[in-house]
Amino acid sequence: MPSPRRLLSAFVAPLLIGSALVPAAALAQAQHPTGTEEQREAMKRLAWMDGEWRGTATAMTGPGQTRTMPHTERIGTLLGGSIRVVEGHSYAEDGSTLFNAFAVISWDDQGDRFVMRSYANGQSNDYPLEADASGFRWTVTTARGQIRYDMKLVDGQWIETGDYVMEGRPPFRVIEMKLDRIGDSAWPAAGPVSPTP
Repeated sequence: MPSPRRLLSAFVAPLLIGSALVPAAALAQAQHPTGTEEQREAMKRLAWMDGEWRGTATAMTGPGQTRTMPHTERIGTLLGGSIRVVEGHSYAEDGSTLFNAFAVISWDDQGDRFVMRSYANGQSNDYPLEADASGFRWTVTTARGQIRYDMKLVDGQWIETGDYVMEGRPPFRVIEMKLDRIGDSAWPAAGPVSPTP
């Protein structure tokens, strides 16, 4: 029969090896289930975004042609307020979806900046986000130029524009949104799964 010492070694060794294989990032996350204090404080600067918004989006559909459609945004926090999630939704006249996007805004402690991960039209990308109590700004780089988005909170109204900028040409507007805040929202934090049946 193996000695108690040998049995203990046989039991402890796999545990030590297993713990060595756990990524350092996973161990760090376990210590910050609600994010870092810096992340939570940074997110407080964007608390004005939270809730439900409704209005219109006017998008360019071709040369000299635009389409105006109902548009909504809903925004809230998760992970103890250390991240903010955003869903934008544009509708056709019959109520079907014309556009749907989702984004996660977080604070990068090391980079000392906001970052937005956006999901739209089957694609996902990370964008640096300049944001404060009066609005936010971000840029999408394309093969031919950039789309520069600028959102301002004006007298409580969400006004956002997207301008396409190409070298040698004046900027031209590709989208404009005007939204009013219609109320608070418990999304997405409400109704978490209960840990017990």
